Amino acid sequence: MSKPWKMIAERRYCFTTMRVLQDYLDGVLADAKADQVARHLDDCRRCGLEAEVYQEIKTALSKQEMLLDPQTVQRLRNFSDQLIREGASSQDESND
Repeated sequence: MSKPWKMIAERRYCFTTMRVLQDYLDGVLADAKADQVARHLDDCRRCGLEAEVYQEIKTALSKQEMLLDPQTVQRLRNFSDQLIREGASSQDESND
């Protein structure tokens, strides 16, 4: 395969891999597709490094403890209740 065509083919694999990388890291790809992605990540330094960065971010985020201020949670609940009431009243008006 000539060099330009080889580069185009490699880029296609990179693009395809990046489109499914998050699913691969989450472990939700079908086995055959996951094997293809794993092989590409082993062969392609750029995609392999990208996957490492994504995995590090994912790991760091999973270690974060999400603490929510109870007052903030209550304000959000009040706001959602208000939206529900307003939505119900606009539905009643449109049915008239």
